[in-house]
Amino acid sequence: MPKFSKFIPIILAAGVISFVLTPILRRLADRLGFVDHPSARKVHATPVPMLGGVAIYLGMAAAVAISPLAADVKTSTREMVGVLGGTTIMVIFGLWDDRVNLNPAVKLFGQGLAAAVLIASGIYVSLVHIPAVNYAITVFWVLGITNALNFLDNMDGLAAGISSVAAAFFLIMALLEGLGIVAALAAATLGACVAFLYYNFNPASLFMGDAGSMVLGFSLAVLGIKLSFKGIPLAITWTIPIIILGVPIFDTTLVVVSRLLRRKPIYLGGKDHTSHRLVAVFGMTPARAVMTLYLVAGALGLLSIMMRDASVLEARITDVALGIIFIASLAWLEMKYRPVKQPAQPAPTPQEEAKA
Repeated sequence: MPKFSKFIPIILAAGVISFVLTPILRRLADRLGFVDHPSARKVHATPVPMLGGVAIYLGMAAAVAISPLAADVKTSTREMVGVLGGTTIMVIFGLWDDRVNLNPAVKLFGQGLAAAVLIASGIYVSLVHIPAVNYAITVFWVLGITNALNFLDNMDGLAAGISSVAAAFFLIMALLEGLGIVAALAAATLGACVAFLYYNFNPASLFMGDAGSMVLGFSLAVLGIKLSFKGIPLAITWTIPIIILGVPIFDTTLVVVSRLLRRKPIYLGGKDHTSHRLVAVFGMTPARAVMTLYLVAGALGLLSIMMRDASVLEARITDVALGIIFIASLAWLEMKYRPVKQPAQPAPTPQEEAKA
């Protein structure tokens, strides 16, 4: 089993690069007019600079690149190129979207391209014996988790904090299973997110934008694919990445179901996410709502570690129980939700409002 101490340089490298570059990119965003303006569908009341995602990307990319030297990790050049290539595609399309508000179809094309690069590098799920099915599941997983983090980026510190918690548990799992490259990627993600969170927690002085949320979603999706377990039945372990990423998966499911029921476009932004409902239903402050979701993510991470040592029966009982809680929570939050009526405005086009 790899020693945790070997991955501290990776965490520190990603963290230092992200921490140092974030204020620089904040000033650059101000000069370039790269800011997120307030609107009826957003929480912030004043323009906030973006480009924070670039700092996260550069911190992660540099840390992953040095991981073979820093932690003595054995990895194939092909897989590393796939991971770095995919994250680069994500940050390019994310920046493009942050700047001009891309049509949702164009964003999906970019995400699909990144997934294709990942598959071409040899990174894909192996759940069945039919390659085409495994490739399709991989694309669905990558696009699903990428957009789940994109959706989750709706309050100060939420996406970066949840990504930090998830990356920490992926790191623990990777160390327990002796997966060096998974541990290296998780360590890089953890370091970059925690450093960025210093500037992004409420009240945020900089946003990560789609460039950051798409990179984080892609990286967490890769961690879920690469995480493997020796000597443990797949019937037990296949839900572990889903449990670790339970908060963004729940939020995305809630928003999609809610908007379909209300006949609203899924791609339009709104104050109907889990965090917004915690504020509206329980009277929490935004910061407390974010911290509550951190705690939920931490609890799910601990449960995922317990699942690793569970029997098949215990794992199935846990999965069923989580499924019941998932559906009941979704139904309850939807029942309690009361959309805030906004003044009548011209319907935005997909190019004008392509953000969730």
